[in-house]
Amino acid sequence: MTLYGVGLGPGEADLVTVRGKRILEDADVVYSPGRLSRTVALEHVPEERIGDLEFPMTRDEEKLRAAWKEAAAEIAPNAREGDVAFVTLGDPNVYSTFGHLRRTIDAFHPDIDLEIVPGVSAVTAFATALGVEIEAGAGLSLREAASGASPTGPDRMILFKVTDAPATHAGLVEAGYEVTYGRRLFMEQGETLVTDDPAEIDERDYYTLAYAEKADLEIEQATAAFRTDGTDGPSSDESIADGGSESTVAGRPSANGPLSGRERGVEFRSLPEDSDVDGTLVDLERAEGCEHGDCSEHWY
Repeated sequence: MTLYGVGLGPGEADLVTVRGKRILEDADVVYSPGRLSRTVALEHVPEERIGDLEFPMTRDEEKLRAAWKEAAAEIAPNAREGDVAFVTLGDPNVYSTFGHLRRTIDAFHPDIDLEIVPGVSAVTAFATALGVEIEAGAGLSLREAASGASPTGPDRMILFKVTDAPATHAGLVEAGYEVTYGRRLFMEQGETLVTDDPAEIDERDYYTLAYAEKADLEIEQATAAFRTDGTDGPSSDESIADGGSESTVAGRPSANGPLSGRERGVEFRSLPEDSDVDGTLVDLERAEGCEHGDCSEHWY
């Protein structure tokens, strides 16, 4: 019998992998660490097979370790008798709370068989949503940017937990980066937003990411000539008429500005009209453990 760590992907139920869906449908119990992951799981699992787990909103490591030991003690007996799943948004091995459960199970219940089912991570979902191409040979760094942090150095970065976009933006621009922000992309909960203006995205939300690229970065691919060389392909005007863009630098739009949500394939959603937006976002963060630094639900 097996404990499966199942990556649910960025938040839309139909982005769960075929294998992940099969595991969820076959599992005897599916454990969820919070409401966002629970919402996605419920698209594939009847509510009576969902097991909810509670974690304290604290940075106290002793209390957190106690909570994970309690969670492992809850899960282990069921994993000995049948197949169970622990779900997390994104991928279980990328910025995920699942690592805590895996280590706790290994330490206190080493007889439990464990298998990880990968999910669509924030890295790929975010790049797709923003129309960013990570070419062969390109470098990309993953960094956190909570509380206004502005990590610098690499030519290209995807930043997680951008909770103070104006402060982060100021540091990145000073260091020579161009920055685009995305919030709750490919998620069914909350409002989806893509912008290069930090003032539009200045409220705190752990599900905000940024793509930062050095402004002078140029990577020439052989097929890039098709955009400008009329002898090898359509002219610039023809390309634009066919829905293309004038030119790109390292896979990003340039002269024509950022891609629209429709061009990215992102469906923009907002909260119901009667929702308390601020309270809802805070509750969602707390439900996923974001307040104590374990916010796994970034599509990562």
